[in-house]
Amino acid sequence: MGAVVVALLVLLTACGTTKVQPGYYRVQSGDTLTQIARKQGTSVSNLVRWNSLSNSNSIEVGQMLRVAPPGGQASTSASGKAQSKPAASSPRTSSSTKRRTAPPGAISLVWPAQGKVTRGYDGGGSNGIVISNSSGTPVLAAAGGTVAYSGSGLRGYGHLVIIKHNASFLSIYAHNSKLLVKEGQSVKQGQKIAEMGNSDSKQVGLYFELRYDGQAVDPAGNLPPR
Repeated sequence: MGAVVVALLVLLTACGTTKVQPGYYRVQSGDTLTQIARKQGTSVSNLVRWNSLSNSNSIEVGQMLRVAPPGGQASTSASGKAQSKPAASSPRTSSSTKRRTAPPGAISLVWPAQGKVTRGYDGGGSNGIVISNSSGTPVLAAAGGTVAYSGSGLRGYGHLVIIKHNASFLSIYAHNSKLLVKEGQSVKQGQKIAEMGNSDSKQVGLYFELRYDGQAVDPAGNLPPR
């Protein structure tokens, strides 16, 4: 399977059956923020502000964007002549606004591997966590579901497993040394699906990512305390 197909699978599998609520738009392949703004009759600055985007190029296929003003916020002109007050509010994007979380209790996870968390989620440079341990450490399914992908066709992820849990959630397990499940296979929570490794990585460790409605979210709120 080509890297492009796998990348689309990663982004679309979780949100393919999720309905788009009024006032929102799901990013499609080939979309730009300028095109979306034109179609929705608004401005790029509005979309950046309403969605706390770090920049106008930070959108992904499958991402849900707010295209109508939130309560209490005014919409600036689609011509780009933004009023001074709304424009001044755009730099308020911070690490706290970038940090996305799933609704509390929406999914219950188990730790996908034993080891030390050497990199956490920050919603900017890191959309997942890295758990470091020795090569061969068991990698477990964080929740039950169906294997959407098992292979090494997506550059930068090494030997990769993607599990679709339901219409809203999927999880990603990257840089494994060995894969133990096949596409289409049903897995149970806690089932061994791979072995930790350093494929396409400089060090041994599991890269784990949780996606909700196509967007990477902080898994900390859904993992049990250690």
